[in-house]
Amino acid sequence: EDGEQQPQDSSSSSNMAPVPPKFVFFVVFCITIGGLLFGYDTGVISGALVVITDEWNLSKTQQEFVVAGTTLGAIVGGLFSGYFADRWGRRIVTFLSSLVFILGALIMTFSNHYSVLIGGRVVVGLAVGAASMVVPIYIGELAPKEFRGRLVTLNVLAITGGQLVAYLLAWALTDVHNGWRWMFAISAFPAAIQLCCLPWLPESPRVLIRRGEKQKAQAVLQRVYGENIPESMVQDELDSMEQSMRSESASRYIDLLQPINLKPLIVACILQLMQQFSGFNTAMYYSATILKMAGFSSTKSATQFSIAIAATNMVMTIVAIVIIDRFGRRKLLLTSFVGMIVGLVLLGVAFIFIVGLVKITKDTCGEYVKCGACALDDKCRWSPGSLVCTFKGDAMYGDLTDACESVTTRDRAGTWLALASLIFYVALYAVGLGNVPWLIQSEIFAQGIRSKAGSLATSTNWVSNFIISVTFLTMTLHITASGTFWLYAGILFIGLVFVFFMVPETKGLKLEDVQKLFVGNVSTYRRRANVPPKNNSDREDSDGDSDDDADSAKNVVVGRD
Repeated sequence: EDGEQQPQDSSSSSNMAPVPPKFVFFVVFCITIGGLLFGYDTGVISGALVVITDEWNLSKTQQEFVVAGTTLGAIVGGLFSGYFADRWGRRIVTFLSSLVFILGALIMTFSNHYSVLIGGRVVVGLAVGAASMVVPIYIGELAPKEFRGRLVTLNVLAITGGQLVAYLLAWALTDVHNGWRWMFAISAFPAAIQLCCLPWLPESPRVLIRRGEKQKAQAVLQRVYGENIPESMVQDELDSMEQSMRSESASRYIDLLQPINLKPLIVACILQLMQQFSGFNTAMYYSATILKMAGFSSTKSATQFSIAIAATNMVMTIVAIVIIDRFGRRKLLLTSFVGMIVGLVLLGVAFIFIVGLVKITKDTCGEYVKCGACALDDKCRWSPGSLVCTFKGDAMYGDLTDACESVTTRDRAGTWLALASLIFYVALYAVGLGNVPWLIQSEIFAQGIRSKAGSLATSTNWVSNFIISVTFLTMTLHITASGTFWLYAGILFIGLVFVFFMVPETKGLKLEDVQKLFVGNVSTYRRRANVPPKNNSDREDSDGDSDDDADSAKNVVVGRD
């Protein structure tokens, strides 16, 4: 019997297409519209807020609440969507998030008061939180294991693409009458397209098995793997899912405290924490400030620079998609952490050239001796002719500006170093830390608690986002801009150590096998995680496949690269 099975499995391996079937791309395209909306709705406010502030005369506090409204909504949406994804399925939650996206877009578009706009931002945040939780899990449970890394990372590409589209539209509509309303209204169209696609989207086969609909699950898997894959291979996948579910007792939030579930939960939450505590969003915030220091002060110019940063983010996410299933999650994470630390250190050094180690807490503007420091203080303006900083309403000077031209070699060096280090930092973020936490989060949890654990990890991301948003300006006031960037670099170093010792490699493994990496004590991560082959066919497959599939065989090195 062994001799008869081995050729069959070899054949099934050779029948596996080098790319997923077209049906898989259609499904992933429809699902990742949620990621596109996630990126668009979080990015569009940067351009819209400038216009809204001028039109409605918003205070600093009101501006912060407009930005934070989506984050607060996302915390709630990310936390509770896991419960509903388990109760109703991934497809229904995707459907509801599309409806909420449309509702939020309409409220913001037709808002005529500050409080209504805030309400619309919170409603959109609910959809953003739900989409950020359910989309990676939905794709991860549908995707063939050979392509799971690339397909899940397509969601991050959709997020960065949404941000880029938002910046482009903000640039195009800045000077258009009611342009900010069009910025919000446009977000309803992708959500409507997703609603039209949903009737053709299948439910996750793991959800179908849990409901007892095994034949439907088998039909979905057959379409996902392609018609050329033998039915026996699909049956083995179904048997693996069923066996995993029978052995699971975890289905409640309290079950997350069990050691086998707590370990992956800690990994997922720490990675999401690090994604925000890396300071990526605050570095994006400072891009406009760097422009002012370089001599650009118009809204159009600032938006153009944001487009360049968003394009870098998107291009490097494409690079990550190409290489993530070849190099693995750990290598990309470790490379990303090291590169971002270097970028933040250099960014801090650049701000010493431009601003100096100056706390922006001076009582009088005349205490600032550098234009860069003067430009950071909202109450001050710089006089290029007199080379002094004064209050912005000072009638003594007729050439006051909040933009700084690099007039000395030192200033020019600082400006170009800041720009280069910021782009380098964004590129290294996009290739690893920007996408791997979402991918790993979709892989490392058992089926019974995957949605609930994912919702907690997603909420950790959004809570961290909120904390960073409300503390960043305060930190720059008390420990200077350079000190803030160096603090983020120190946090990333802690994250680097955590990833090295605690995060296993998951590429090429079935979802049911990934959880076995967390059995045992911490030292398991430094040895080999044994994932035994289920039968002789699997053993033959692991012996005959390429190096990329070696990690999915019986010996998987998870502690070192």
